[in-house]
Amino acid sequence: MSRLTHVTAGRYAPPAARRELVAESVDGARLHVEVHGDEGAPAVVLAHGWTCSTAFWAAQIRELAGDHRVIAYDQRGHGRSPAARTHSTTALADDLVAVFKAALAPGERAVVAGHSMGGMTIMAAAARPEFAEHAAAALLCSTGSGRLVAEARVLPLRPGRARTRLTGAVLGARAPLGPVTPVARRILKYATMGPGSAPDKVEACARIVHACPTRVRHAWSEVLAGLDLDADVARLTVPTAVIGGTDDRLTPVVHARGLAAALPNCVGLTELTGMGHMTPIEAPEAVTTAVRELTSLYLDQKEKSL
Repeated sequence: MSRLTHVTAGRYAPPAARRELVAESVDGARLHVEVHGDEGAPAVVLAHGWTCSTAFWAAQIRELAGDHRVIAYDQRGHGRSPAARTHSTTALADDLVAVFKAALAPGERAVVAGHSMGGMTIMAAAARPEFAEHAAAALLCSTGSGRLVAEARVLPLRPGRARTRLTGAVLGARAPLGPVTPVARRILKYATMGPGSAPDKVEACARIVHACPTRVRHAWSEVLAGLDLDADVARLTVPTAVIGGTDDRLTPVVHARGLAAALPNCVGLTELTGMGHMTPIEAPEAVTTAVRELTSLYLDQKEKSL
C-alpha cells in the first residue's frame, strides 16, 4: 500500500483518460499527456505543481470532462514523464508549449490552469508566441513569482535570514520521503494543507507527493529557491484569475495578492479561508468553478466548436 502513487477509490482517484499522448519538448524531454472528455468540447489545459502529477487534478477532471476537453500532463520527472537533464523555468515553458503542440490544433485556444509550479509554468511561458496563440485565459492557484523560500511559513520561526536558511534546507532536502505513514501524513498536512483538511484529502496528497522521485524533488527545489518571474507576470496579458489559501504555508496568500496587483489583466482574486497550499484537492469545487467561469467568459462559441 505504501507504494501506491495515488489513491484508487473516491473522488481523488484519477479517472481513465480517453486517450494518451507523448509530447516532446525542445530538448527531447518526453511528457506524458492525458486527454479527457469529448474532442469538440472547450479545451482546458492543467499544469500541476512540484512533487505532484496528473492525479492531483482528479477532482477537476471528473467534474469538467463531461462538457470540456481536459488536457493534463505530467511535468518532466513527475508522474509518468521520465526524468530529464534540464530543470529550469525555461524548461517549464518549453514543456507547456510542447503540450499545446501535441494536444491542440493550430490556433485552437484553451483556458490554462496551473497549481504552484504549474502556475509558475504559465508565467514563464507568458511571452511565448505559442502561449498567445493558444491561451484564452489563465488560472493561477497557490503560486508565486519569487521569494518563495523567504516568504514560506513551514517553520514556526520569525521572518529573517535564519528562517530562510532553514526553510531552504528543509524544502531542498535530499532525503527520501519514505512510505506514507501516520507520521508522514501529519507532517504533510501541517506543511501543505489547512488544519481542517479531511483524511481522504490528506491521503490523496500524501500518495502523490511521496511518489515523486527524490532526485527530481531536489532538482526542482533548487529552481524554486531561486525563482524570479516578476518580469514574466507583466507579460501575462490574458485574463487571469488568482486563487490562494489563507492558511497556505508554502506560498502564503501574500503571493496571491501580489500577483493580483501585478497582473495586467487580473479578473479576480479568491482567498479561500482555512485552505492551505493544495487548493485543487482541499477546495475542489472552488477551483473547478473558477475554470468553468473562465471557459464561459473567454472561450467564444466559435472556439468551443473547434
